[in-house]
Amino acid sequence: MSPRRPPLREVGNDPDYRFTLANERTFLAWLRTGLALVAGAVALQSLAPQLGPGQVRTGLIAVLLALATVVTLGAYRRWDRAERALRQDQSLPIGSLPRIVAGGVAVVILGAFLLVLLAGIDR
Repeated sequence: MSPRRPPLREVGNDPDYRFTLANERTFLAWLRTGLALVAGAVALQSLAPQLGPGQVRTGLIAVLLALATVVTLGAYRRWDRAERALRQDQSLPIGSLPRIVAGGVAVVILGAFLLVLLAGIDR
């Protein structure tokens, strides 16, 4: 088990408040992205219950919710890593969250395309 990380206030020095606030705005933007993914899943379930095969729709909803979970949890990790780097006057860490989100959104787009295509065939 890895040792517990010290609280942020005990790490380094207080950075310029503008950087801390920018980091917080980025964190909130990631949270909004997660909420938008959840809203897409809820909309697909409640507003389009007859769109395409149920298994495809359910799979797409599951991908949306899984991606929302990854984004939300990853947002905190990204915020924490960036804040620690700012406090220690280090380079900002490069994370994989943007790549994961881009790949996940590509999967959702392909799933939506498939759903719409199959819905058109069913008619």
